[in-house]
Amino acid sequence: MTNHSEKQNLPSLPYSVYSADWLRQAEAQAAQDAGISLFTLMQRAATAAFSVARSRFPHSQHWLILCGHGNNGGDGYELARLARDAGIKVTLLAVASSKPLPAEAQQAQQGWRRTGGLIGDIEQAWPQDADLLVDALLGTGLTAAPRESMSRLIQAINQHPAAVLALDIPSGLSALSGVAAGEAVHANATVTFIALKVGLLTGQARDYVGELHYAGLRLESWLGGHQPLLARLDSSRLGEWLKPRRPCSHKGEHGHLLLIGGDIGYAGAIRMAAEAALRAGAGMVRVLTHKQHIGPLLTARPELMVQELNDESLIVSLEWASAVVIGPGLGQNEWGKSAFRRVAESEKPAIWDADALNMLAITPQKRQNRVLTPHPGEAARLLGCSVKEIESDRLLSLRRLSERYGGVVVLKGAGTLIAADDQRMAVADVGNAGMASGGMGDVLSGVIGALLAQKLSLYDAACAGTVVHGAAADILAQRQGMRGMLATDLLTWITPLVNPDLEK
Repeated sequence: MTNHSEKQNLPSLPYSVYSADWLRQAEAQAAQDAGISLFTLMQRAATAAFSVARSRFPHSQHWLILCGHGNNGGDGYELARLARDAGIKVTLLAVASSKPLPAEAQQAQQGWRRTGGLIGDIEQAWPQDADLLVDALLGTGLTAAPRESMSRLIQAINQHPAAVLALDIPSGLSALSGVAAGEAVHANATVTFIALKVGLLTGQARDYVGELHYAGLRLESWLGGHQPLLARLDSSRLGEWLKPRRPCSHKGEHGHLLLIGGDIGYAGAIRMAAEAALRAGAGMVRVLTHKQHIGPLLTARPELMVQELNDESLIVSLEWASAVVIGPGLGQNEWGKSAFRRVAESEKPAIWDADALNMLAITPQKRQNRVLTPHPGEAARLLGCSVKEIESDRLLSLRRLSERYGGVVVLKGAGTLIAADDQRMAVADVGNAGMASGGMGDVLSGVIGALLAQKLSLYDAACAGTVVHGAAADILAQRQGMRGMLATDLLTWITPLVNPDLEK
């Protein structure tokens, strides 16, 4: 199978994300409000899946459809009927069970049989000449690792030469968290129904979902009347946060950003954060760092103001600053700890990253004037748990961080999550595996800090900064690939992205 984790999601996806649990409970009410039956909804799902299959895999002529013992399998039966009616060869294999099918799935199965459709035992040999395999096994109700018998089927799917289309979500992937607790289907494409689910966009989702398609099944208006769990963010939304500047504005109006860090041996971190802040439009950027780094930083980027970090310079700079970034290259020696303690007492809006987060984990405090930007390892230290626990439910981890520490939290990773203390949450649907290299977090801190200095709120600065950061990496991935991407490569693309009016 091809690794499709690098694929970006389609730009046509909606911007609202819902809980799969809530949707399962509300689906019957949705159908009732729309004046249709649940079976009609299943037919609409099959029609949408058929359309995606024909457009995404136009040359496929033999479809192997695997149906589970639930409504996801019902979607598969209806899809099989549509495919055969269109002249496509269909082999349908189903999971055997002593329990009756749900009513709608049973109706779909009977419809398939009435028209002469055959149902084979899924344990029999699968046709190797099938060129499209449809996963209709488990759907969104999975709450644990698949059982052994299902795991064997999922392994067989992943070993089959055909391209794979998953219905609603790849089997084995949690729709609630994006975690694959055991075996999970590696799909080339997934078509999800009614609403986007959290598990399609964060956690391990990118390793399994492939190209994500959305079908609202004509329930978009109904869905719009319900509060989403998360907002989905991408670069098309940057214009909502980043408006054109007033023609007569001056540098003083665009913020004074103070960055603190760069202990001996870590000058690169504070330099990347500071230049990212300049590229993101901060009016003036001052760096307080170790004295041996002053010359190299000024030589590399003369637009910066660079001074030695000591008690006197810190007091003066905190008074001057509109916003503060602390953490990149800070280290955990007394030099950095002293600065950390003073910034912790300040009321200025701030970004806390890297070693500032590690110090915060030792002396926890709740504040509302900061953005915390932990990666999973730092998040685990902040919550006193393991990285595995963080990644097993990223959304829950995000909520726990927000409740314990206040302000805004950016939980980095594939499908970065953002939360404010007023319950707003978002997922950044940008970025790629090329960002798995040193310094990326420093650049992110600089971008968010610059936007915060330009008077964006904590939450808006975190959302916009995360999108700019990931979108810059996506541009690079399209132009040069992901392997070998450097954090400093992003700097060139930050400025066009923070000027979204240029596209109009």
